[in-house]
Amino acid sequence: MTENAACNVGGADRVLRIAVGLAILAVGAYFRSWWGLVGLAPLLTGLFRCCPAYIPLGWSTAAKK
Repeated sequence: MTENAACNVGGADRVLRIAVGLAILAVGAYFRSWWGLVGLAPLLTGLFRCCPAYIPLGWSTAAKK
């Protein structure tokens, strides 16, 4: 896997985002609420390793090379 300059989500942050995203989706499905789709945001940022909110703030939890 090649590292992308836009990757700004690192190890623990990534795992936490994926877990929280899946949990929110599961709760939404359980209660049959469209609010569960909110879980897509942390899930996708974890899977793609890029958080758009981090970019203007200059933050990164990804390991430095």
